[in-house]
Amino acid sequence: MTVPLSVLDLSPIPEGADAATALRNTLDLARHAEQWGYRRYWVAEHHFVSVASSAPAVLIGQIAAATERIRVGAAAVQLGHTTAVAVVESFGILDALHPGRIDLGLGRSGQLRREAQNAPVAAPQPRPWREVDGVVVPAPFDTAAHLRRPRLSARMSALQQPQAVAPDFADQVGDVLAMLAGSYRIGDVEAHVVPGEGADLRPWIFGSTPGQSAKVAGLHGLPFVASYHITPATALDAIDAYRAAFTPSAHLARPYVVLSADVVVADDRGTARRLAAGYGNWVHSIRAGDGAVPYPDPDRCEPLTSEQQELVKDRTATQFVGDPDEVAARLHTLQKATGADELVITSVTHRHADRLRSHELIAQRWTR
Repeated sequence: MTVPLSVLDLSPIPEGADAATALRNTLDLARHAEQWGYRRYWVAEHHFVSVASSAPAVLIGQIAAATERIRVGAAAVQLGHTTAVAVVESFGILDALHPGRIDLGLGRSGQLRREAQNAPVAAPQPRPWREVDGVVVPAPFDTAAHLRRPRLSARMSALQQPQAVAPDFADQVGDVLAMLAGSYRIGDVEAHVVPGEGADLRPWIFGSTPGQSAKVAGLHGLPFVASYHITPATALDAIDAYRAAFTPSAHLARPYVVLSADVVVADDRGTARRLAAGYGNWVHSIRAGDGAVPYPDPDRCEPLTSEQQELVKDRTATQFVGDPDEVAARLHTLQKATGADELVITSVTHRHADRLRSHELIAQRWTR
């Protein structure tokens, strides 16, 4: 069975371009994705880096207005940087203007950063690379060490009011659900969120490990999106944890899993590999630099040293690069090994035309 395919877009800023260009590219890709039959168009949330998707609700409204049918959503709103009521109100407005087309994705990135900063430093536990039914599962990257970096911590502190402390992720998700259902209370006081209450919104939980996000999604009977494209070492474990915790709800009778993959597709393997040549440099800038740099021109970027390659090899080894048949085969393997109900792909290249072509080719091949 061929499961639906969706798009994840960071609105990446190409080297030599600006945010306005990246946003226009996003609107163009969304229009084409609708024509090519993609089910959803997800927009990521990132800050202080060279991507333009920093305010998902604003961008989702623009995408929904520029398209007609495709569902549009956040992948994901980082609840640690905002409040449940702000999320429900903003997405309630989107649902009112574009009924039946808005997906509310929720993530706990902000909480993860606080936990990493406060946790004692521990030696990483070695774990060998392995394969699960043909899917590469690399050794984990030490994300906690990355999140403890002082420059990153300083920037993330600007995303909250001084002295503000976000509630636990599970409590925030519970509040979102209560606000949508009209049962939210502050102590003994009823509080009705308008717009938002009664909106046709079903939260989606995004996660990368078998930790809290996966369990919250399961316990509330919500759909779960696992990030193989960012955390290939733990995404499959996250899916297992979600299914183990799943309790049927008014939203879902059985678990619903979406799994992400990073792909670059071209008419032939050689072209695809050339277009993907800057990916390792881009990931290295995220992990060792100040955050994602403008997406490199593959014809100009310097080759990584062996030490730099080691830092990003879990990501480069799990990027699906090739012609349509090769990439479709790997995506089918990923879906079969995990039983995913839907796949979401992110495809980043320096030239917008190449990114369009990548999405077009795999969409055409996927539905054959």
